[in-house]
Amino acid sequence: MSVAKLVEKHISSIPFLEESIQDDLINISSLARRLKPAIEEELGKTVKIGAVVMAINRLNFKKLKKVNNEVSDFLSRVGDIIIRSNLSTYTFKNSMTLSAAQMKLMDIVSNEIDGFCTVSQGVYETTVVTVSTLDDEVKKLFAKESVIENQSNLSSVTLRLPTNDVPGVYYYILKHVAWENINISEVISTRNELTLVVSDDEIDRLFTVLMQLKKKK
Repeated sequence: MSVAKLVEKHISSIPFLEESIQDDLINISSLARRLKPAIEEELGKTVKIGAVVMAINRLNFKKLKKVNNEVSDFLSRVGDIIIRSNLSTYTFKNSMTLSAAQMKLMDIVSNEIDGFCTVSQGVYETTVVTVSTLDDEVKKLFAKESVIENQSNLSSVTLRLPTNDVPGVYYYILKHVAWENINISEVISTRNELTLVVSDDEIDRLFTVLMQLKKKK
């Protein structure tokens, strides 16, 4: 492995670092001093700080720029942005009886004018997101299930995404949300929709971030 390859490897492994270097937000000399010990350890020999600095300055960000431009164009064509409030989440340990309770809940939701419910089933646990007005029904239907976590006072933003596929869309969105220090409680996705669930006091900031991404071109 060359110094250049190791520099590229380490920089790509640190979240948001490539973007920060590209935007001239990073002191290259300080970064080189930070990377130098790890690079020397992997190479098994001493490396001059100047060689690390040169390797950083020679990094090719054309691929990153191309991806960012494609994603930015994709997000400019996002359709409706739908906000929902008054939500609760329940995470249950998977069991043989969980599916039956889910079906009963879906029947109830289908008869509600403002009904909203999503179910995300993992290998070991399942999360139900629904309107808080159905809390009593959820607790009744899932009374025999093992509750891992229950959250309330939540809101969500749903993006209607264009139908074409563009690599890096979710990363690009979640990166900007993370930069604003917004904690996401749940991520729900279908083929052309992305829903982010956050606490009520974060919803305004989340909506602002997503609108800025939609307008950014």
